[in-house]
Amino acid sequence: MGGVGEPGPQEGPAQPGAPLPIFCWEQIRAHDQPGDKWLVIERRVYDISRWEQRHPGGSRLIGHHGAEDATDAFRVFHQDLNFVRKFLQPLLIGELAPEEPSQDGPLNAQLVEDFRALHQAAEDMKLFDASPTFFAFLLGHILAMEVLAWLLIYLLGPGWVPSTLAAFILAISQAQSWCLQHDLGHASVFKKSRWNHVAQKFVMGQLKGFSAHWWNFRHFQHHAKPNIFHKDPDVTVAPFFLLGESSIEYGKKKRRYLPYNHQHLYFFLIGPPMLILVNFEVENLAYMLVCMQWADLLWAASFYARFFLSYLPFYGVPGVLLFFVAVRVLESHWFVWITQINHIPKEIGHEKHRDWVSSQLVATCNVEPSPFIDWFSGHLDFQIEHHLFPRMPRHNYSRVAPLVKSLCAKHGLSYEVKPFLTALVDIVRSLKKSGDIWLDTYLHQ
Repeated sequence: MGGVGEPGPQEGPAQPGAPLPIFCWEQIRAHDQPGDKWLVIERRVYDISRWEQRHPGGSRLIGHHGAEDATDAFRVFHQDLNFVRKFLQPLLIGELAPEEPSQDGPLNAQLVEDFRALHQAAEDMKLFDASPTFFAFLLGHILAMEVLAWLLIYLLGPGWVPSTLAAFILAISQAQSWCLQHDLGHASVFKKSRWNHVAQKFVMGQLKGFSAHWWNFRHFQHHAKPNIFHKDPDVTVAPFFLLGESSIEYGKKKRRYLPYNHQHLYFFLIGPPMLILVNFEVENLAYMLVCMQWADLLWAASFYARFFLSYLPFYGVPGVLLFFVAVRVLESHWFVWITQINHIPKEIGHEKHRDWVSSQLVATCNVEPSPFIDWFSGHLDFQIEHHLFPRMPRHNYSRVAPLVKSLCAKHGLSYEVKPFLTALVDIVRSLKKSGDIWLDTYLHQ
């Protein structure tokens, strides 16, 4: 293995009872290539090169932390750390040299220590314990809306008024299903991971027609590296839209695939209306077929079978297709606006290798909460708390928020909270600003 400063060959995992080889960050930094990945957790060095393809969260998720300290990501993503450590042991190849800092690059050691103390305090306050009543109500009101929409058409007929009302009710039901499956995907409902996974398959598959594996594959990357190009799928949207640093890059390279200085206008045509109906539907189906997620495919098929069999007798084939499109378009508007008010106006760019807290705070902001906004957004008005503690049940965000504010105040970090309408407008403002930067760079550099 070699000592500090000596790269040495890769000889496999450390032998039990033998002294652990020591490494410096300069050595570790060299192992962030396809097929050659090391990472650090709790000052121990692991070679995940061969194992990353077997990682339950996906190879990209763990691979995004290559040559980094992944201690905080490891702790916030996993429910049972002792269980997961059993899988790490065969991958152990050494440890950081005593004189090496725990994290490579810019590091506020006190901030890292204070966040870990905060995380422990949240556990002691039982803020990671879910309320069965809360989540039972969420599922119950989703199912009630599904039944109500069908009863409207059954009792009043497929006229424009009942059809419009039913479409809005189903869109709200679909939006709330996104929120519930999101909770289950983060394992914040049940104490056992398997129960969360099974319930997510039901909600995502039977109630929505999508793959739980597909969602987790892309969403966990977003949480690990929010607003980082080529690591967060939510902001890797070029060449259709330019966000953050991509505006300058496209301008310097004289790339003009679309009139980006008007992207804040065509956003209304191809953004909110089309994301779920076109992009998500195609991406989801491709993922299930390419990755051979046959169980997810059957779950999704059960949604379409239920939906079309329920409404086909009232509308016929053309009518039920139009009705389905209407629901998806309405749902898509909700999804885009609600999920992006916290991210698009924030810093977007390439990897900066920040600590966990700093990387989440520069990419997220909150919206002023209210009982309605809490429900309507699935508590994503507390986006900062959600990103810092992704496994925490959302009904506890308001309880941990004062502690997070204190942490930010102590370390001079921005804890941004906006009015809801301001947050919506800021999406358009950010798109216009990025488009103007692109045009200025395109014309003058």
